[in-house]
Order: sequence, then C-alpha cells, then structure tokens
Amino acid sequence: MCIVSDNTTINNESDKVVETRPFPPFLPKDATVMMMGTFPPEASKRAMEFHYPNFQNDMWRVFGLVFFDDKEYFRKGEEKAMDPDKIKSFLDQIGIASCPTVYKAIREHGNASDAFLTVVETVNLKDVLDQIPNCKHIGTTGGKATEILLGMLPEKVKLPKTGETIPFVYEGRELSLTRLPSTSRAYPLSLVKKADAYKEFFKACGLQTK
Repeated sequence: MCIVSDNTTINNESDKVVETRPFPPFLPKDATVMMMGTFPPEASKRAMEFHYPNFQNDMWRVFGLVFFDDKEYFRKGEEKAMDPDKIKSFLDQIGIASCPTVYKAIREHGNASDAFLTVVETVNLKDVLDQIPNCKHIGTTGGKATEILLGMLPEKVKLPKTGETIPFVYEGRELSLTRLPSTSRAYPLSLVKKADAYKEFFKACGLQTK
C-alpha cells in the first residue's frame, strides 16, 4: 500500500485507490436508533463534512419531513447544502446515531454507486455498538448496506425485503434491523413515499414524529 493522503491509499498490486471513510460515526451516548448506510461519496460530491453529504441525496429532506413536516428544515439558508451542526444537534437530542457499514472501500467507477463499490474493510460493529448501549434498532439505508451488515453477523440471516423488520442477536444483544429505501435520487421512489417509510420506522422505534 502507498499512502496518498489521510483518507486514501493505493493498492500497489492493483493500482486501485483504497479510501477510508472521511468522517467518524456519529454516536450520541443515549441513542436508541442507528442509521447505517454504505460509504460517503467522493470529496467533490460533498456539500458538508457529515453523513449523507451530497446535496442531491434526500436523507436530510426525509428527516425534515418526518420530524418537522418541512423538507428544507435542515438546509443551510439558500446554499445548496445542509447544515451539519443543526443535523448533529437534532440527532443528539432525539437519540439517533449514524454510522456507515464500510470502513475502507474502492470505488471501481470513481463514483458513489453501491453497485460499483468494493468493500475492503467493514466497520467494527462491536466497537460501535459498545459506545451506544441503549441502541435497540438499526435502520439500513438500502440493499447494499443491509447485505454488508448481515455479513458481519455470526449466524446467517435472510436478507429482508425493503420495509421489512427482522430481529437478530449480536454479542448477546437483542436488536432489530429494518431495511429502508435508499435516499439516493437514483432509487425509484418519490421523496414523500421515502419519508412515509422512514416515519413508519421511527414511530415503531418509539420516536415522536410529525
């Protein structure tokens, strides 16, 4: 391996760039719910230095609709960017953690598409969960994230359908996994229907929504 920067290395055998996640998991100590996606987009696509940073990704519009009935609630004024401080403050207050399933990856096509993402190293799930002892529910934001998370479990678990919730045990801890629709614009579902799916999930987790 040849180190290019703090977040990238080059595999000398394949000459492919291996990227490390650019920012750490966000883990409020009292979190009861954790969102898990795959891997942040490349730097040129990030409008902020926080999870789901691409302004075109609808994650924080979905959160705005679900909790405030306002898709622009987390937008940073008139900028084409969301406000990371406002997002972090809200997540900390309501008790929602966020952590990608992938720690190191290769973008085979140089973009954020999960279809062309080669996982080099997954996140240390035990380490993450140890930091949020009250977490009982995990929502995966798409099929690839769901597959990666299930691959970390010691026992084989059938891949749930989108919208389906399944129980599982990890390190003696009883948890639930809900496969949610991706908030990428490439996913063929309207913003309103995505928000409905997320609202149902958060309500089932005991969180207050609009």
